[in-house]
Amino acid sequence: MVDDDRAFSSIAAVALQREGFHLTVAHSLHEARATLAKATPALVVLDRRLPDGDGLAFLPELKAHAPGVAVVMVTAHGDIASAVEAVRAGAADYLAKPVELADLVLRARRALDASRLRDRLETAEAELSSRRRLVPPTSAAMQRVFAMLERIAASPRSPVLLLGETGVGKEQLARHLHALASKDGGAPFVHINCAALPEQTVESELFGHEKGAFTDARTARRGLVEVAHGGVLFLDEVGELPLALQAKLLTFLDSGRFRRLGGTTEQTSTARIVAATNRDLPKQMSGGNFREDLWFRLGVFRIDIPPLRKRRDDILPLAEGMLADLGRELGRRDVRLGAKARARLGAYAFPGNVRELRNILERALVLEPGPELELEVLGGTPSVSNAVKVEAPAAVAPGAFSVTEPVPMEDLEQAYVRWVLERLGGRRMEAAKALGLSYPTFLKRLGDD
Repeated sequence: MVDDDRAFSSIAAVALQREGFHLTVAHSLHEARATLAKATPALVVLDRRLPDGDGLAFLPELKAHAPGVAVVMVTAHGDIASAVEAVRAGAADYLAKPVELADLVLRARRALDASRLRDRLETAEAELSSRRRLVPPTSAAMQRVFAMLERIAASPRSPVLLLGETGVGKEQLARHLHALASKDGGAPFVHINCAALPEQTVESELFGHEKGAFTDARTARRGLVEVAHGGVLFLDEVGELPLALQAKLLTFLDSGRFRRLGGTTEQTSTARIVAATNRDLPKQMSGGNFREDLWFRLGVFRIDIPPLRKRRDDILPLAEGMLADLGRELGRRDVRLGAKARARLGAYAFPGNVRELRNILERALVLEPGPELELEVLGGTPSVSNAVKVEAPAAVAPGAFSVTEPVPMEDLEQAYVRWVLERLGGRRMEAAKALGLSYPTFLKRLGDD
């Protein structure tokens, strides 16, 4: 608070502190500047007439020092012109003297809440913009995926099933589909990780509940299916859904109707279901853990997303796009990839796919100074250095599985799979990733099925 009326500022300070504000009082512009040199406030209540200057003339200086600060201007009674001028100069609100304490508290709270809400909206918009800004693919495989998503966007209710390894970018592609289908950007996108919810709460989260449906259900609550009405409900790790809930999801997919937990009235929603998994769902079906009819219903549009090692043309464009985003976040906008970094990225297998690429770049931005990154992290991080590197065919040891006469391709494949497994110290999951195989397929090629 900047006000030269010491009696009023003392009383106002008590009123604001009782409401939870942490307050500093300055009685002149000189004192205000000294305070600003030590800390940046979230809110300033600024008097117009001060002993060493005009508060309105000080307002641009204040906003330049703290662009996000909320300012409530105090003006003389009836001085509407000054109030209008203050708002045009960046004040959030104004008070006319004599100031009522209740009015002061109300307007201070309202200005601060509006400022915080604006900050959250800007952060959310920046995050959404970053997520929607997908790098156009270079590889033919991902170009086909993007072309398919563009066609699917025209069918707003059809479910989509995204299949692929961990970290290939399934959520980003789901958001891209949502952006294509929601031209005005107003439709909701709701994300739920089915593996992260306790089994007893999944139904309530998805379909909502009525008051009294269970012990803690003190009020009725909408589920995410309702929240996503008109947009997309992204079910990540859909293979983790309990069987009983799979049946209810199937009903919703077929009819667009559902009942809240504990409810008797049917509700409707036009949310499109986009599901994703890195699990082998046919294998789960054979084990009785996933419904076959749900597999077919979800898979109206089934998209297999290739791992990064199988679309190597995308690595450098992705890396450059991510580096630009991360550089903005970390305050290193002018950093670029050096020649060694490009070579290292081109020779790495990326068992963690696109997510791992981002992690590598973020680590390098933090640890490597200078305008060029060389990604020394690829040789120094235990989790990375122990991962599989892609080697050129010439790097395969001669005679690793030599033959003296033609043999069936199946025998040759099995010999190579066993050689890779030996090279990796018997670590089967890593060997499967190095070969670009799902774990069940790897076991078949190994001869252990």
